[in-house]
Amino acid sequence: MKRISRLFLSVFSIMFFYAQQSIASSYIIDTEGGHAFIQFRISHLGYSVLAGRFNRFSGDFVYDTGNPSAASVNVLVETGSIDSNHAERDKHLRDEDFLAVKQFPQAQFVSSSYSEREDGSGLLKGNLTLRGVTRPIEIEVEHVGAGSDPWGGYRRGFTGRTRLVLADFGITKYLGDAAKEMELILGIEGIRSKSQRSSRKPR
Repeated sequence: MKRISRLFLSVFSIMFFYAQQSIASSYIIDTEGGHAFIQFRISHLGYSVLAGRFNRFSGDFVYDTGNPSAASVNVLVETGSIDSNHAERDKHLRDEDFLAVKQFPQAQFVSSSYSEREDGSGLLKGNLTLRGVTRPIEIEVEHVGAGSDPWGGYRRGFTGRTRLVLADFGITKYLGDAAKEMELILGIEGIRSKSQRSSRKPR
């Protein structure tokens, strides 16, 4: 009887340990520390590539190592923070021809599903609202890694890429056929919420 009890306790302990490890964790995207970015690339008249970024954004994500398909992401972007390293061009990008930031000061992405592959890459699907138009998009994702930081926190990072057809979001200013699409390149590092740091062991 004692042997059965010990066996039961051992099995229960193992099950409890792995259940704790697979609890979904919430992460705040570390924009304050400069450990996240949203960059864009677009053809310039078909002759070269114009690159830039959005300097102000915020968001969070949920990720469960035991159930990656339950992941979710929510990101809010200040469209007026667009920065192409040229003041006059940025002024034009903010006006009615492009982002119309006075009327639409924010863009938002809200995920709807995530499918992770065995190699750690995945496909994130969701809805992007830009310039007042909401469209479904897909983002190719790479899981970079996770671990404890020197300040007592726990971090997890991803990169992502997607392409947007500008006309889908009401941006129809003609800049040549090569400029009809824009590539977005993302780097996201999240800090796990403090409420979960004491209840789980880092993985």
